[in-house]
Amino acid sequence: MKKQVLFVGLALVTWTAVSCKKNQCRECHYDDATGAEVELGEKCGDELETLEAYGYNLDGTNYVVHCHEH
Repeated sequence: MKKQVLFVGLALVTWTAVSCKKNQCRECHYDDATGAEVELGEKCGDELETLEAYGYNLDGTNYVVHCHEH
């Protein structure tokens, strides 16, 4: 019985940690060709994860996106 309670507790903690990360929001920007910061605004969830993983594509140029907690 204790093992079942421990397993359910561990599963709940894991699920909570994953769902909290999914709802996380951050301010994002990229640096253009001249080195100037271009603000993308606050991004959350899947959109945040996609930007951090693949960058921002503008007119065929892909920029590395930097996102910071506010």
